[in-house]
Amino acid sequence: MEFSIKSGSPEKQRTACLVVGVYEPRKLSLAADLIDRISNGYLSDIIRRGDMEGKAGSVLLLHNVPNTLCDRVLLVGLGKEREFKDGEYRNAVATAVRTLNDTGSMEASFYLPELGVRKRDMAWKIEQAVTSAMQAIYRFDQLKSKQEEVRRPLRKITLSVTRRNELTLAEEAVERGLAIARGMALMKNLANLPGNICTPSYLADQAKELAKAHKLKIEVLEQAEMEKLGMGALLSVAKGSRQSPKLIVLHYNGGVAKQKPVVLVGKGITFDAGGISLKPPADMDEMKFDMSGAASVLGTIKAIAEIKLPINVVAIIPTCENLPDGNANKPGDVIATMSGQTVEVLNTDAEGRLILCDALTYAERFDPELVVDVATLTGACVIALGSHATGLLANNDTLARELLRAGEYSGDRAWQLPLWDDYQEQLKSNFADMANIGGRMAGTITGACFLARFAKKFDWAHLDVAGTAYKSGKDKGSTGRPVPMLTHFLIQVAEEGRRRGEHK
Repeated sequence: MEFSIKSGSPEKQRTACLVVGVYEPRKLSLAADLIDRISNGYLSDIIRRGDMEGKAGSVLLLHNVPNTLCDRVLLVGLGKEREFKDGEYRNAVATAVRTLNDTGSMEASFYLPELGVRKRDMAWKIEQAVTSAMQAIYRFDQLKSKQEEVRRPLRKITLSVTRRNELTLAEEAVERGLAIARGMALMKNLANLPGNICTPSYLADQAKELAKAHKLKIEVLEQAEMEKLGMGALLSVAKGSRQSPKLIVLHYNGGVAKQKPVVLVGKGITFDAGGISLKPPADMDEMKFDMSGAASVLGTIKAIAEIKLPINVVAIIPTCENLPDGNANKPGDVIATMSGQTVEVLNTDAEGRLILCDALTYAERFDPELVVDVATLTGACVIALGSHATGLLANNDTLARELLRAGEYSGDRAWQLPLWDDYQEQLKSNFADMANIGGRMAGTITGACFLARFAKKFDWAHLDVAGTAYKSGKDKGSTGRPVPMLTHFLIQVAEEGRRRGEHK
């Protein structure tokens, strides 16, 4: 998809389709009103007849509107004007793109960015329009024998801005939106692949391709190297699989000398059957998504590399399978972690924290500014927050607030849960330093409490994306989250670093 920016009145646009909005009940947006005036009330006549009420999600495609230079006009329902906010704006763009992609308009001029969205500037509207459009046309059909063909797909979108002095900022927003969208697409492509294709080795190869494309440094640690490091927790999870575990370490250098790196850690269980504590058969196929944390970290690295963000980032991805086998972890086993702490494995299906704890210990060697881990860690998070908000827990409230702010801005929201010492009591073990589960109560929090024991030497946040990284049911597939949140968080960190540098 190609995007361009333009400033100009809608009635003067030569285009295959002009996209304008209609509020509920039957109120034309400014751009729609301008088209209505030159067409001698053509749009308002249609609205009066009840063909378009303006309800959110509704569309009406018009041909040969009098006195216009465009072939078609697409009216997009916006809902009530006073309720038109971030989500409604994104949905309006996505609805328009899906409609046009199915109706033969290969290019279109969108006047939706000129709509008022409370507390949002033009740069935000342009970026969100780009990411929403790219999300709307995303398809994953490469494993089908016949790909679905769109006869005349939408290929070019021109986004309109109100003032000419906004053109430069809008063009920068397009590039930022495209980078985030491509990062999300990388995450989706990886997470949507089945476990027989996306193995730990495949994930490592894709990380190498990413490193090659953007001239990044990469290391892939094999089992023997992890054994020397004492990564007993990570290796214990991999024992039940014929696939070799990997520890992928990717370095993005944004050209900022002497700046401590941000470390992103992504859970990379490429298939999770639960091990000896076998999962129920229903929906087990979705456990190919258990490497969504790893995929989101790779997607974020791609996004910031395309933006050329001035920041240093290290991505650490522990990856393996969790399968039942005669050599697999057994409930009651006691394992030694890289940190020296021991863990009693009460449930082999609580394996994500076992691979992450060794990765968090490994992160210490980079003397990080801060560490964020991303994992589909607990079903309890899905019960608590559903599919709308990512669970966020942190040992530093300032770090938590920055992630929450990035989530609000990007529309990829999180909700903070407490990380109080009171919950640590649930991890007590009679036979080791800790158990790997804390019982039925507060499962998301006790999962994070476990990880917190390995993150005491740096500022750290944990993102539980079990409910947000993918969808179930008829729309089953990866969502690309939390790539937008992480990318905007890193943009914030880079900006803070720049400001600190200016004030030295």
